[in-house]
Amino acid sequence: MLAIALRCTARAEVKLGNEVLAAEHCKVLQGKRVGLLTNPSGVNRHLDSTIDVLLAAPGVKLVALFGPEHGIYGAVGAGDKVANTIDARTGLPAYSLYGKTFRPTPEMLEGLDAFVYDLQDTGCRSYTFVSSMGVAMEACAEAGVEFVVLDRPNPLGGMRVEGPMLEAKFRSHVGYWNVPYVYGLTCGELARMINGEGWIKKPCRLTVVPMKGWKRSMVWRDTDLPWVSSSPHVPHGDSALYQVATGMRSEEHTSELQSLRHL
Repeated sequence: MLAIALRCTARAEVKLGNEVLAAEHCKVLQGKRVGLLTNPSGVNRHLDSTIDVLLAAPGVKLVALFGPEHGIYGAVGAGDKVANTIDARTGLPAYSLYGKTFRPTPEMLEGLDAFVYDLQDTGCRSYTFVSSMGVAMEACAEAGVEFVVLDRPNPLGGMRVEGPMLEAKFRSHVGYWNVPYVYGLTCGELARMINGEGWIKKPCRLTVVPMKGWKRSMVWRDTDLPWVSSSPHVPHGDSALYQVATGMRSEEHTSELQSLRHL
């Protein structure tokens, strides 16, 4: 009876979108020139970087890296601008989406067949990574580049939806999409919503590589996945729980300051 009970309570292993991609031999990227938007959180359960996985993948040509706020290696302070550079480790161009521009330019996307997104967000609207995702989707739609999301768990789970919708006067890169403050979606689900609801000028050619084993009731600690700091102030898997308790006023204050700078 004990063995039966243990089998009934055992959880299926959560496989991240990047792990499913690798297990399927990167078939959605075969023969394609690829750009990758990522940072240190873009790893699998063995802490292998998606940068390295794509560099080693037969039939895939990783040709450019893109970094969100804090940069590709997460070393830049909150709100500080990040410059374009050549990545010293890989020799690839490393374009910043938190510097002179928040969206990929046509020059950055030139020659790409696919643009891959692998970033861990917090499930909270006031987080710039999901803003970067959507504006990059819009740029890829205009450039005719496929947008590929490697899906990841929402650390707050998929059942918790709380807080007000975004007020238009506070819209900024800190809070961009008209969703509840705690929106209960994975990044892949949010990408589908952005595309399907017409929140960008033109829908992109979107491919979401889904997870396996994740359930909507899971918060991060239930996934048995290692947490890599998604940004300097989100060092632990439980940090997102505190962000939603303290971030609302910070989001509004930041948006107000950004509006004042444009007066």
